[in-house]
This record gives sequence, C-alpha cells and structure tokens, in this order.
Amino acid sequence: QVQLVESGGGLVQAGGSLRLSCAVSGSIFGASAMYWHRQAPGKERDMVAAFIGCCSTTYADSVKGRFTISRDNAKNTVYLQMNSLKPEDTAVYYCNIRYGSRSYWGQGTQVTVSS
Repeated sequence: QVQLVESGGGLVQAGGSLRLSCAVSGSIFGASAMYWHRQAPGKERDMVAAFIGCCSTTYADSVKGRFTISRDNAKNTVYLQMNSLKPEDTAVYYCNIRYGSRSYWGQGTQVTVSS
C-alpha cells in the first residue's frame, strides 16, 4: 500500500506564496502520473497540476503562470509552488499518484487565502 502525506498548507494573505509537499512512501520514479487536486467547500474536486509520465506537465487554466509542479525522485516527493495566491485558491489540496490502474490519495492539506 502506497501512502501519501501532504504538508505545507496554511493561512496566507492574497498575493502570498505557499509550497505544498507530498511525500510518497513508494518510489515515484515509475509513476504513470502524479496530480495535485483541490476541493473547495460545496464544489467538486478539480485537477490543479499534474505530471504525466516523468516529465510532461499540465495545469488548470486558473493557475497557469502562478503554480508550478515539481518533483524530487530521490526524496519521493512532489511539490506544488503556489505564487500570487487569490482567495479563490482556498481549498483542501490533495496529492494523487497513479501507477497504471492503481491510484492512491493523500489526506489533503488546507490552504486558506485571505483577502
């Protein structure tokens, strides 16, 4: 069983930055995809950023130019650097890793952006 632990969330003012981390108990080297998702109260969980395979990245339009996904294979950790944060970025952020048909989720970390 692969376990994921997110950290780095918190309260920040609009315009500020946070870096989320997702520590994976297994190797991320062979992951088919790694995602950051978020879910705001009363809304569906949406993809924010992703690695497809080792190296291709994709972002939701709402975060392009502000968020950056990165990875450290040696530490089995995925990061989400979030800059120029807006109140609408407030949500619980979840890490998700997939190895083919197997999918694993973290417990989430709360990000709150005050105006």
